[in-house]
Amino acid sequence: MPSKVVVGAQWGDEGKGKIIDILSQNSDYIVRYQGGNNAGHTVVIDGESFILHLIPSGILHRGKCCIIGNGVVVNPAALIEEMEKLKTRGIDVDRNLLISEQAHIIFPYHWKIDELRELAKGKGKIGTTKRGIGPCYTDKVTRCGIRMIDLLDDGIFSAKLKYNLKEKNAVLKNVYDFKGYSFSEIYSQYMGYRKKIERYIGNTTLIINQALDKGKRVLFEGAQGTLLDVDFGTYPYVTSSNSTAGGACIGTGVGPSRIGKVIGIVKAYTTRVGEGPFPTEFSDRLMKQIRNKGNEFGATTGRPRRCGWFDALIVKHSVMVNGIKEIILTKLDVLDDLESISICTGYVYKRKRYRTFPSNTEILFNVKCEYETLPGWQCDTSDIKSFNKLPKNAKNYLKKLSDLTGAKISMVSVGSERKQILKVK
Repeated sequence: MPSKVVVGAQWGDEGKGKIIDILSQNSDYIVRYQGGNNAGHTVVIDGESFILHLIPSGILHRGKCCIIGNGVVVNPAALIEEMEKLKTRGIDVDRNLLISEQAHIIFPYHWKIDELRELAKGKGKIGTTKRGIGPCYTDKVTRCGIRMIDLLDDGIFSAKLKYNLKEKNAVLKNVYDFKGYSFSEIYSQYMGYRKKIERYIGNTTLIINQALDKGKRVLFEGAQGTLLDVDFGTYPYVTSSNSTAGGACIGTGVGPSRIGKVIGIVKAYTTRVGEGPFPTEFSDRLMKQIRNKGNEFGATTGRPRRCGWFDALIVKHSVMVNGIKEIILTKLDVLDDLESISICTGYVYKRKRYRTFPSNTEILFNVKCEYETLPGWQCDTSDIKSFNKLPKNAKNYLKKLSDLTGAKISMVSVGSERKQILKVK
C-alpha cells in the first residue's frame, strides 16, 4: 500500500523534518495530521536551513501536494508568516498547499489562557510552549471550537466568536485578572487572515482518499513524539493531541486499513524539552557537550533541550503502540567523540525491575536506570557516504539498538544536511 506514517519515537525533536523531506522525494502527497505551531521541523539543504512549524516539509520539493489536516490546530497569523517566508525564498506555496476546512483555529484568548494557566501552576508547570495549542484542543473537545469552514461564513463565524469571547473573557477576568479581548478587533483581524488563506481551504479528507484510490503515494507527517502523546506519553507532561500513528487516521479522515507502513524516527541518544521525567538525563558536563555538538535547542522556542542516553524502554514502547516495523536513526555523528556509550535497558524502582515502560509518572521521576555500555568509535562519521564504511563499533551500537527495540534500522543520518543519510543494507 502506497501510504506511510512517520512518527517520532521519543519525546520529539528526533529529526523528523529532515527524514520527511527525504521521504517526500518519493511521495505525491505529504499530510500533517496533528499538533500546531508548537512543532518545529528543520531541513538543511546545501547549508541553507528551513524551519517549518505548520506546513509539511514536503513543500520544499516541487510538485508535491502538501496538506494541513483536520487534526492540526492552526494559528492563521503563524501560518501566513510561514507561507510568506517560504515565498520570499522561492518556494511555491500557492499551488502546493491545502488546509482542511475542519481544522480548528487558534485565537488570542487561547494563547493567553495557555500562558496564564502555566504561570499559575508555578513549580507544577508542564512546560507548554504557550502557543495556545492545548486550550484550542480543549474547545474542540467541548464542542465550542471554531473551524476553518466557519471562518468562511460571516454569520457563523461572528456568532461563534461572540459566544466564545463571552465565556473566555469571563474566565480571563475572574480567574486571571486579565481584561479580555474585543470582538471587533479579533473579528477584523481574522477577516484579514481569511482573505489571505481562504483559497487554500477545502475538503482535504475527500482529496486524500481520492488520491489513495488512484494509487498515489501519501506520506503522513506527525509532530512531537510518542512520549508526548496525550494518551501514551508521560502524562500530564505531554502535548494535547495524539502524536502516535493512530492520530494519522483521526487527523486526516483516512481509515486504518489504508495505512501501509509506520516508520519511527529516533535519535542515537535521547532528548526532551520542558518539564517531565527523564530517567537517562546526562550530568551537566556531558549535557553541555552533547547539547552543543548536536545543536540541541528548540526550533520553535529556542529552549535548550535536555539530553540523555538512549532509552530502549521508551523506544520499545513506541514500537508497540505505533506498530513500527522500521526505524530511521538520526544524529549518530553527535556521539563520534565518546569513548563509551550507554544504553538504558531497564528501570529499578523500590527493588522492582521494569523491562517495559511504566505508566506511573511518579515511578519515572524516581527510577534508577540499568545500563549496558558499549565502546565508542571515536572517529568522524559525518563524511561517510556508505553504511558499510561506518566503524565497527558504530555498527555494533546500531545492531544493539535494533535488537533491544525490536525494529529494523533502515537508514542512519550522520549530519543535518539532506545528503548526509546512509541506507542500511
